[in-house]
Amino acid sequence: MFIGGNSPYKNAMGQIVKTDDGSKAENHINHNLVGEDPLLLNVVLKRKYLDGEVSEETVHETIWALEDFWAKYETWQLVDMDEDKLVFETMVDDISPLLKINGFFGLTQDGTLSIFNGNPDQADIIQSFFQIDIKKLEGKKHLQLKQGIPVKTKEIYTEVLETMKQYSLEKQKEKKPN
Repeated sequence: MFIGGNSPYKNAMGQIVKTDDGSKAENHINHNLVGEDPLLLNVVLKRKYLDGEVSEETVHETIWALEDFWAKYETWQLVDMDEDKLVFETMVDDISPLLKINGFFGLTQDGTLSIFNGNPDQADIIQSFFQIDIKKLEGKKHLQLKQGIPVKTKEIYTEVLETMKQYSLEKQKEKKPN
C-alpha cells in the first residue's frame, strides 16, 4: 500500500493501515505525541532491484509533523510497523549497485548463464538463470561469456538475457514435440 490520500485505510500514526499481505494492522503510536517533544522512530527502507538484490537502510527520524513524515515516504509501501519502527519497501526499476560495480555475465562449468561477483573464473555466483546450449552458441559470444560481460547498466542486463534466451536448453526442449 502506498501511504497517501488514496489509501482505503487511515494512514496517520495511531490509526489503522493496510499491510503488504492485505491485512489491517493497528499502529499503537499515539499521533498526539508529536507536539512539544518530537516523535523518534527507526525507519527501515528496503529497496528491491530487478536482479533480485534487496538493500536495507535504517534511518532515525525525528518527527515534528506527521504530515511531513508521511509525505516524505508517500511513494514507499509500508510493510511492517511497531511502536518505534516502521518498515517501508519500494521496487527499483534498475539493477543493484553491486551488479553495476562488480557484476559479470558468464557461464558455470555446466553451461548455466550466471552473474558473477567479479570475473566468471572466480566462481562467486550472484544469480543463475538458465543452461545454455554451448554447441549452438556463436564463438564470439562464447568467448565473451568466458571472459565475462560487465553488467554496468539495466540495458546491458536486459540485452544479454534476451540475447542468450535463444541459446537456452529449456527453450529448445519446449520446441521439441512430445
